[in-house]
Amino acid sequence: MLTTILAAGGTAAAENQFGLQAALKEGGLISQSVFTILVLMSIVSFYILFSKLFEQQKIINQAKRVRQGFWQSSNLREGAAKLEKNSAYKQLVDDGLQAQDQHAKLTDPVEAHDWLHGSLARSEAAINSKLGGGLAFLATVGATAPFIGLFGTVVGIYRALIKIGASGDPSIDKVAGPVGEALIMTALGLVVAVPAVLAYNWLQRRNKSIAEDLSAFSNDVLGFLASNGAVKPTLAGAAPTKAPVKPAAATTTAGQAGGVQTRP
Repeated sequence: MLTTILAAGGTAAAENQFGLQAALKEGGLISQSVFTILVLMSIVSFYILFSKLFEQQKIINQAKRVRQGFWQSSNLREGAAKLEKNSAYKQLVDDGLQAQDQHAKLTDPVEAHDWLHGSLARSEAAINSKLGGGLAFLATVGATAPFIGLFGTVVGIYRALIKIGASGDPSIDKVAGPVGEALIMTALGLVVAVPAVLAYNWLQRRNKSIAEDLSAFSNDVLGFLASNGAVKPTLAGAAPTKAPVKPAAATTTAGQAGGVQTRP
């Protein structure tokens, strides 16, 4: 008897007409194509999310090391040697030093400040552009995935109506398959779009914070180069210098001292 029950359960599971596989089979080539596109969009979206998080965290860790020991160096070349080879902050320093060397070779007179500022801004923009790579795809997925799922929904409803018209029997067993497939496409479109939108907004906010740190560092490098090392940001944790306290003026008069003079 146990064997009969297990066999009946296996047959019922194999003949499930309302599962995902049955719904895709019911929807035909169009539904299968929509399902494949949405799954690929979801996989790529999560790949971009985790790769960008790793890239952003790497630059955040570089910023911590810059704050800890970079400005304790006597010059920029010595400080750049302490940074990682592919560090974004090292790229800013190297581009600033290169711009300083190039300015001496210019035949057309250009203000050193303008030349250095333009070179650092160009380097900073290149780093921010690299950080923003892939975010456009997340935005595209968030905007288009619901409509791709809706396309599958429209096709599923259309097939349900065709089946009703062909059979002349609007019973639930005739339309459950196409309508179920249509609802699955709608749900899948939302499942793909919502994480993509959340990931896009989160990564954009982190990129904005990183861009602010890079801009502040770039401004510090510009001040250091333009002043030949005289202008340097204040090191964190450095004790502020206090002005010496002036001693109070001593009173010399006898009346102010409070003493009583006696005649000899």
